[in-house]
Amino acid sequence: MTLITPQPGILEIAPYVGGQSKIAGMTDVIKLSSNENPFGPSERAKAAFARTAHSLHRYPSTDHADLRAAIGEVHGVDPARVICGVGSDEIITFLCQAYAGPGDEVIHTEHGFSMYRISALAAGATPVEVPERDRVVDVDAILAACTDRTRLVFIANPANPTGTMIPAEDAARLAGGLPPQAILVLDGAYAEFVEGFDGGTALVEARRNVVMTRTFSKIYGLGGLRIGWGYGPAEVIGVLDRIRGPFNLSTTQLETAEAALRDTDYTDRCRAENARMRSWLVEALNGAGVPTDESFANFVLARFADQAEAEACDAFLKSQGLIVRQVAGYKLPNCLRITVGDEPACRRVAHAVARFREGAR
Repeated sequence: MTLITPQPGILEIAPYVGGQSKIAGMTDVIKLSSNENPFGPSERAKAAFARTAHSLHRYPSTDHADLRAAIGEVHGVDPARVICGVGSDEIITFLCQAYAGPGDEVIHTEHGFSMYRISALAAGATPVEVPERDRVVDVDAILAACTDRTRLVFIANPANPTGTMIPAEDAARLAGGLPPQAILVLDGAYAEFVEGFDGGTALVEARRNVVMTRTFSKIYGLGGLRIGWGYGPAEVIGVLDRIRGPFNLSTTQLETAEAALRDTDYTDRCRAENARMRSWLVEALNGAGVPTDESFANFVLARFADQAEAEACDAFLKSQGLIVRQVAGYKLPNCLRITVGDEPACRRVAHAVARFREGAR
């Protein structure tokens, strides 16, 4: 009889499932399931990536000083309070590992990113799900759910998979209302798509119980490299650095991310084009009788009458070589999340949805 067992909570984890990328028997496929930048990384980022081929035999830096300095310059933050990780997912994992464990609670919202629950369970903590209001984070519901066991509260702003957003004053009210032992984590994976939005920087600066996470996977087009960062109080970042692996990011990751970050003209163009095509796609879907919430990210959440209609539309889109994301796992069974692609992709998916709706009448 074996006594080998995993830590509590681990067997409760349902493994994360990424967006589908292939359709059997099809080659002309458009992937709109993972919120990727359809234009990919900038030319400067690709050039930096290529240059690192000459130093693959060398260990990377352990302090990420150059990338942290670039983040400080571009985002106006203190580099000493920045931590870099393998995507923002790793920063989320660090936070749970460092601040939550058996007997502790980690709050997330009902449609929140699944990694919050996964990382909480992996640390042995208890995830606590709080309802949203019309697919928007409900600050009052979160505050009502807090107890003396609450250690972390995760919200994404803008949120995934809804695309909705709460204003800065609501985020500040949430931070101010948390119990003294709790940290508010603002997941800013989609912050760069919001013109003039700081992702929570000002709130981190104003308080000692707020941490912000960001990623290079979305607007910077580096999802395949897995690079993210966090910003928070010095004492929190110091704790996270104690559990961060010394070589968690390669030279390729570090130098490509820095080049992407500094190419602000490219980022601005991607933001503007995303906003243009997002507005067009929303109008086209609404015109086909498919409502959407106002999205602040690089995707829209298309709502159907029920789960059966959403699944039927998804099947029709796949028959047309279009991959979007079913989000029943996020308790949105009547919805499909559609990434904002380039103009041809947006026109193709909008036309297909309209054809589906016409056939369903």
